[in-house]
Amino acid sequence: MENNIFIAGTGGMAIDLTEFIEDNNVSVSNRLNIKGYFDVDDKEYDIYHYEAPFLGNEREFNLSENSNIILAISNGKLRAKLFDFFKSKKSIFPTFIHHSCFISRRSQISEGAILCPFVTITSNAKIGVGFHAHIYSYVAHDCVIGDFVTFAPAVRCNGNVEIGDNVYIGTGVIIKQGKHNRPLKIGRNAVIEAGAYVTKDVPEGQTVFGNPAIKFTKNNLKKRS
Repeated sequence: MENNIFIAGTGGMAIDLTEFIEDNNVSVSNRLNIKGYFDVDDKEYDIYHYEAPFLGNEREFNLSENSNIILAISNGKLRAKLFDFFKSKKSIFPTFIHHSCFISRRSQISEGAILCPFVTITSNAKIGVGFHAHIYSYVAHDCVIGDFVTFAPAVRCNGNVEIGDNVYIGTGVIIKQGKHNRPLKIGRNAVIEAGAYVTKDVPEGQTVFGNPAIKFTKNNLKKRS
């Protein structure tokens, strides 16, 4: 069986997703046929030499109802805006799961996720809309992930962690395990810089870095340099 899809975005996430789809099409029966790419301009489209056509700005395209859209954009806030736009056009948001992933049958994953190669989701994890997990990331047992959360490569989210909407977590971040009665919490719109080790709650909207992770300020940068 073959399903037609459109991809929003033409940058690095989009070219990675394109190759993951091509690899999946060799291994699975439910093939995805990329009909084209949306973006505000064709600069990145031209860089990556995509095979499917560039369709221009999604707002100027006559999109049919029930079209399948995958949002290949790393910025969670922008992903959320595009989700609302395409939702208003009565689009559908399939979840892409690479064949190398392990996904617990006891987990819950909402629409529009992208799970790249070697991602693992274990028992009782609950994941919101539009989640992105890049290569070698995992979400362990009893985690609750909000909407439009982004994991860069090799994020290790241990058990009993709660992550709010629109959080960005950089490459190689380790999030310490919480407890059943006191999960470790990362507030909405927070940013966790690459390589950080998160050992305690992160407030809403805060950027943290380092091991252990602390607030990103000039004084803290001097202390850690």
